Parts: sequence; C-alpha cells; structure tokens
Amino acid sequence: MAIVVQRQVILPWRQVIRIAFNSLKVRLFRSVITTITLALAIAFVAYTWSGYAMLNSLWPAADPDLQRIVLAKGYEPVGDQFGSSPKDRWLMFLSLLVAVVGIVNAQLMAVTERFREIGTFKCLGALNSFVVRIFVLEAMYQGFFGGLAGGLTGITFSTLSLGAKFGRPIFSNWPPAQMLFILSWACLLAVILSLLGVIYPALVAARMQPAVALRSEQ
Repeated sequence: MAIVVQRQVILPWRQVIRIAFNSLKVRLFRSVITTITLALAIAFVAYTWSGYAMLNSLWPAADPDLQRIVLAKGYEPVGDQFGSSPKDRWLMFLSLLVAVVGIVNAQLMAVTERFREIGTFKCLGALNSFVVRIFVLEAMYQGFFGGLAGGLTGITFSTLSLGAKFGRPIFSNWPPAQMLFILSWACLLAVILSLLGVIYPALVAARMQPAVALRSEQ
C-alpha cells in the first residue's frame, strides 16, 4: 500500500509577522534595551554624517569670515568637501561593533528564555526556517526602530551643535534632502547590524531538539 504524504501546512508571512511582533511586546523591556543599544551606535554615526553634510552645504554660501571661523573650529575640507577622518571612521566602526556584540548577547539570552516556546513550536510541526524567521523579523523590528530613533537623535544633536557654533547660517543652509538620505541609510544600517547580530542565535534556536527544549526549566 502506497503511503501518501500530505502537503505540509506553512504559516503565511502575515501570521509570522504577527507572532514576531507579539513576542517583542511580551519581552518589551529586553527589546527596548536592545533597541536603545543599537540606537546609540547609530546616533553617533548619524551625528558624524549629518555634521559633514551641513558643513558641505554651508561652505559654498559662507562669507570669508564664516569660513575662517569654520576652519578655526578644527574642520578642514579635503578639496572642497568636508568628510570623516580616519579617527572618525575608526570610532564609528567600534561603536557599531559594540552594538552587534550587544545584540548577539541579548538574542542568545532570549533563546535561553524561550526554550519551551521554541520546543512547543517545533512539536507542533514548525520547521527550522519558521524559527529563524521569527528571530529575523524581531531583529528587523528592533533594527528599524533603533535606526529611526538613532538617526533622528544624531541629526538633531548635530544640527543644534553646529548651530551653536556657527549660528543662523547652519539653519538657513540646512540640507533636507541629504538629511532624509542619511536617515534612510541609518535605518538600513541598523537593520543590517541587527540581522548580523541575530544570525547565530537564530540558528541555535532553529537547531534545538523539541524534546530537549521542553524538558528545560525556566
């Protein structure tokens, strides 16, 4: 007698997204801490990027006296453009690296706390890919909101800082299109970093045996 294998039922993405969002709400405090860690790193990057964008917008319209003030504050254009120095790039790299390490640590702790939840999913027939998608979607939520908050914070503080140094010309030459571009890049960078930080914990969770997960004590 031939054995007929029934088609496996796979949850639609809409349901996976809902489950991931509800998981974040249940673990709101840990999610907020992870998001803040990412937002602080992104804020530093956005602060640096937006500062040079404003200086590049200000420089062509600045009178000689203002240009001398800008140079006296330690800003030096390379050619006709201001840009980040090797020191700035190194500091940005370190801040982003710390954020990724923090995300990995937080996600590994989340896996430990969710042994029974993961085991229940797998006992109900969830594939490894389903478990990975849950963690990936949670990371994307945290990355987007962390990038948005960090980008806005960095741009705001950079604008206020340069405004205090150089006065009204900073606000009159403020480049909205470039700031929107920087904010978009900040959100994208935060999502990428969050995904990098969740890959290993997600694989650990997906490879967990259901029986071992259900026997664990919380």
